Amino acid sequence: MTTQIAPRAASRQGLGWITLAAMLWGTVGVSTQAIYHLAPTNPLSIGFFRLTLALPGLLVACWLVLGRSALRMSRRDALVAGLLGLLLASYQASFFAAIRAAGVSIAVLVTLCTAPVIVAILTAILTRERPSRRVLVAMGCALLGTTLLLGGPGEAGAGEGVLLGVLLALGAALGYAAITLCGRAVSGSHPLQVTTISFVTGGLLLLVLALPSGFVATYPAEGWALLLYLGLVPTALAYGVFLIGMRSVSATVATVVTLLEPLVGTLLAVALFGERLGSAGALGAALLLGAVLALYRAG
Repeated sequence: MTTQIAPRAASRQGLGWITLAAMLWGTVGVSTQAIYHLAPTNPLSIGFFRLTLALPGLLVACWLVLGRSALRMSRRDALVAGLLGLLLASYQASFFAAIRAAGVSIAVLVTLCTAPVIVAILTAILTRERPSRRVLVAMGCALLGTTLLLGGPGEAGAGEGVLLGVLLALGAALGYAAITLCGRAVSGSHPLQVTTISFVTGGLLLLVLALPSGFVATYPAEGWALLLYLGLVPTALAYGVFLIGMRSVSATVATVVTLLEPLVGTLLAVALFGERLGSAGALGAALLLGAVLALYRAG
């Protein structure tokens, strides 16, 4: 009996960490929108500062938690962390480009709804870890809930732009799925170490991408405060607890739970910017919460 309870408790704790990460990621949209209102910037510049401003806090946390052992890391985990950074940068670049080409609704809908499916397929192929019936039902409810919550493709532009945006969003979903699977590949290193190395790698790549397209480094005080928040809370803290949760939760379940991100973002937009949720959005929110609750109770 004890051997059954311990893994279930660990799984529920992991679900709790991933839920916290998804809720923190849900604040990125309203924070970024506020930055756009304060300064004429671009997504790649914001993405660069998100990662680099997180590094001082991560380095301090590594030293306080791990001490001198923070400098010790296996070569395998260091390579995985570097790969995570490259995937993280490419995911942000593809996602921001999809938003520019097809609008927020289509980009978020395609990226977040296809990522769990991609993870389930890749996991079944690579590790033969097939999702249970309960997980599949929860995935279906979560995908339907996300579709209702975002209201479908209501921001479409020209046909070619939408097609390009969908392709970019599929690329972002593939990158997001790869990030989740790589998070499961880290074996012995602390999540703080992995997050720090991945952010250094991802930040350098985003800087290389941002320089030719117009890197923006001038912001008012309120803008810097929001960038600092983005770096410390929904980036450093969120990715750290996400990697902790990934130690005891399957990749498929993790991507389903992170669908809470658009729910939190929508509720914040309703509360802060006066946007309307509507009956379909309310039903979608209920389906999302029900799917996550079912996964949590199942352990």
